[in-house]
Amino acid sequence: MSLLQRVERAQKAADTSNANAAAPTPTAPVPLAGARVPAREELLRTVRLRLQQEVIGAFDTLLDVSATDVRPKVEAIVDRVVAQNTFAVTRDERLRLVEEMVHDLMGFGPLEPFLRDETITEVMVNGPTRIYIERAGKIHRVDSVFLNDEHVLRIIDRIITPLGRRIDESSPRVDARLPDGSRVNAVIEPLSLVGPVITVRKFSARPYTVDDLINFGTATPEMFEFLQACIEARLNVFVSGGTGSGKTTTLNVISSFIPNDERIVTIEDAAELQLRQEHVIPLESRPANLEGEGEITIRNLLRNAMHMRPDRIIVGECRSGEALDMIQAMTTGHDGSLSTGHANSPKDMLRRLETMVLMTGYELPLRAIREQLASAVDLIVHTARLKDGSRKIVNITEIFGIEDDEILTQDIFTFEQTGISEEGKIQGELKPTGIRPNFMGQFKVNGVELPPGEFGIPPQDKAKKTPVRALKARWNTGESSPATQVSPVNVGRGRAITAGGMVYISSLGPIDPTTGQIVGSEIKEQTRQCLNNLKAKLEAAGSSLDKIVWANWSLREPSEFDTFNEEWLRWFPGDGPVGQGTLMPPLQKRAGFRVSIGVIAEA
Repeated sequence: MSLLQRVERAQKAADTSNANAAAPTPTAPVPLAGARVPAREELLRTVRLRLQQEVIGAFDTLLDVSATDVRPKVEAIVDRVVAQNTFAVTRDERLRLVEEMVHDLMGFGPLEPFLRDETITEVMVNGPTRIYIERAGKIHRVDSVFLNDEHVLRIIDRIITPLGRRIDESSPRVDARLPDGSRVNAVIEPLSLVGPVITVRKFSARPYTVDDLINFGTATPEMFEFLQACIEARLNVFVSGGTGSGKTTTLNVISSFIPNDERIVTIEDAAELQLRQEHVIPLESRPANLEGEGEITIRNLLRNAMHMRPDRIIVGECRSGEALDMIQAMTTGHDGSLSTGHANSPKDMLRRLETMVLMTGYELPLRAIREQLASAVDLIVHTARLKDGSRKIVNITEIFGIEDDEILTQDIFTFEQTGISEEGKIQGELKPTGIRPNFMGQFKVNGVELPPGEFGIPPQDKAKKTPVRALKARWNTGESSPATQVSPVNVGRGRAITAGGMVYISSLGPIDPTTGQIVGSEIKEQTRQCLNNLKAKLEAAGSSLDKIVWANWSLREPSEFDTFNEEWLRWFPGDGPVGQGTLMPPLQKRAGFRVSIGVIAEA
């Protein structure tokens, strides 16, 4: 006899023994394919089905039940059902059945033990017979099951009804939260093809602290000191990462660095953040009602938050058009704001933000969007879940400007893997890249004292002559806002090669050979310097300007050709060398070139 036949026979026997029951017995769930379920478990499953029917009938609903009356009534129902049907159950099995029925009435059914287990970080229900948990970054299947689809739906209703949310065929998905702040997502038919699906992202009853994340290996104490300095200096920060990489936990921890005397407004779809400051106003979005009205989106809440006099705004996650309102807030007096977003890398986070802004429906030029992003976002903290299941901060990236329609970024710290332990754990730490960020001056402006060594960031070399880049416009609030220096790009010095009776000279830029600095900012002045450099290079190779047979010039802006050509004709009157013009490569643009020239000449 097959396993399914044995289950059906047990079910029929139960139905026969209770033929006078008011309602038909629900169908038992199909056991796992190929599994060998003991006969005892088959009997207990039948008892559970009978008990659930009786308990629901007795209490009429899973809601509004007095906690003091539940257990005695459930015990009486269990004793009556067991006696009426002559079920042979032990004392321990009876206690277990009572506990399960109480969980169904006052808790969340089969999920209750997993929700109470602090070592579990995620609970996933894939239909009534498949429940998975995540522990220590790894997913495991557990033996617990729901009795049927209706059983799962009752638990979903128990979760969402107190929040005023709904789920049905017209709205078959819902986001909600548990009383402890854990995030819940539920999907039912017709979207789900395996029955009702529940995903619970658990949160610790006690909010994680910096020490917790250090113990987990998320980052080093030094890196959290750096992030604390960034928060106190009122840098705008996005925490990016993939699903389950620890973005919200990281945001929650770094938000604890916000001074206690600041007014903070948090905005989320389902409230998850657990800020400990005194002056916090948590706002939560609201879905539409049955008539499709009354929806309050994150965008609505962001606009409203502007009228609430916040010092900082924290958005739990940017997913669509609210990104535009978020970056607007970051550039309109709400420095030090925070948010998260899904992305595979810091640069991907910027691209996603661009896409989110376009989702507003406004026909904004891409250049304008990037200028706003470059001005608004100062730092991206990127998290990742590694192969061993651990969650770590793997990048701290600065956004320091825009040039030629490209947002300029540089990694300040990156995760460097040093090995794998005997237990299979990935070892490594965030290390400085050797680049000094442009926002270092903001620490001093905001009165933030940095520790000796400044987290391994190299000190500013005042003796080194480098081009000066101004700070972001929103930082330039007075004379105290210092300019910062960036390293020069080592391009445009040209190279001469003699072969086959010809001299080939690669691209020469407008660089003063004595100082190594770019000469001038106008096209005419830079063209003159390029030609002077070209003349010297040719003469050093045994050639001259009048022996040039082919030239190539690269311009930053095609519209500047007439000005360039005016200077060119002064150097080559009459029949000048044959040549062609091209657009300048990005590396030369970043160096500050407006023109560069390369030639082929007779030796």
